[in-house]
Amino acid sequence: MVRYILTGPPPIAAADDNFNKEGAVEMKDIIVLKGQIVYAESPERLAVRPDACLVAEGGKVSGVYDILPDAYAGVHVEDCGDRLIVPGFNDLHVHAPQFPNRGLGMDRELLPWLNAYTFPEEAKFGDEGYAKRVYGRFVRELWRVGTMRAAVFATIHAPSARVLADLMEAAGLGGYVGKVNMDRNSPDTLIEPTAASLAETVRFVESFGSGAERVRPILTPRFVPTCTEELMRGLGWLAEERKLPVQSHLSENEGEIAWVRELHPESRDYASVYDAFGLFGQTPTVMAHCVHVTDDEIALMKRRGVYVAHCPISNLNLSSGIAPVRRFLEEGVSVGLGSDVSGGHRLSIMDTMASAVECSKMRWKYVDGRAPLTTAEVFYCATKGGGSFFGRVGSFESGYALDCLVIDDTRLKDEVRRSLEERLERFIYLGDDREIVARYVDGALLPEPKVP
Repeated sequence: MVRYILTGPPPIAAADDNFNKEGAVEMKDIIVLKGQIVYAESPERLAVRPDACLVAEGGKVSGVYDILPDAYAGVHVEDCGDRLIVPGFNDLHVHAPQFPNRGLGMDRELLPWLNAYTFPEEAKFGDEGYAKRVYGRFVRELWRVGTMRAAVFATIHAPSARVLADLMEAAGLGGYVGKVNMDRNSPDTLIEPTAASLAETVRFVESFGSGAERVRPILTPRFVPTCTEELMRGLGWLAEERKLPVQSHLSENEGEIAWVRELHPESRDYASVYDAFGLFGQTPTVMAHCVHVTDDEIALMKRRGVYVAHCPISNLNLSSGIAPVRRFLEEGVSVGLGSDVSGGHRLSIMDTMASAVECSKMRWKYVDGRAPLTTAEVFYCATKGGGSFFGRVGSFESGYALDCLVIDDTRLKDEVRRSLEERLERFIYLGDDREIVARYVDGALLPEPKVP
């Protein structure tokens, strides 16, 4: 059926045989949104299409047209007027169970922060009732800030991780949910015996079946220090056997890197540990942070097609450093953005984009002299760059999923007539959920999720 958002005039009448009893056009699963369309096909520039029509059929983009083709005559055009229409945002790295900890412990570095705040909170998720309450609020917040797809860490507790996946699916959001694996160097409340950790992971994966759910499982070794070789070997086998994606952390903090070196003196570097166990691009892989990666690690990331989840807010809060994002882009390494809640204190990818630009300026000025990131580049990372980890997501090119946000930036306007590029930039820096008036995933209009 044709879907509508309440942002424009009602359908204009046409021949009776084109309408059903409610007056809606009987052209199944066709959506036409007309407005100020902005998206990024590449990091170099924005595609700007004023007063254009975005057409989708069966949840997939057919095209963007200045004049609607005759083939769509009789289809209701949802006229969004002067509102911006942009791709939905994608979060490549976020910890759902840390949602209650936002804004706490921001004066600590990574490892002390994990022990003081993160691990005690994550231990609570053995209680499915508690998980349902927290994850319900988390999912609603994702929707609120315009994050339409996310790669999400849960905890070691498979039943609670399943709760999270179900809540995301019910809300219409897309992405991956991972049951976390930890069998060493962690509090007793968060350590599983290796065999049990692997068995629970298999059960979690199998709980999804073979259907085409919008939310799917992802293998999630927390990071090398908390996973034995036996566990990583088992997860690598599972990744290859089931063709499952992988998410973890890489070179976030110098103390963490030194710890990995002590635990694995036989390995050349941190990335090589994952690679030795089939967890570094043998199947689709995203590694968060990558702040202190070496030349060899960057070369391996490029060769294996490993994604970087750039988490600038978290890296500042936990004194981790500034990732070399400009170099990643120059080397052809895929880069998306991660809020990394609760290392990052905000779930908003808009805030993450702004922080990514700010951090790149500090790296340019004080570290390596490489040019700072542009608005177009961080917008690309937030949409198509990160979205490509989920498939054909994050653009309005033909064949891409219709994930989009309709933005009413009236509140942000001033006396000067701004270009669409300037309006987008102002929305990134000054806007929030009040500007987002409609959200779509796979062509489905998403109402506000109900919190359990």
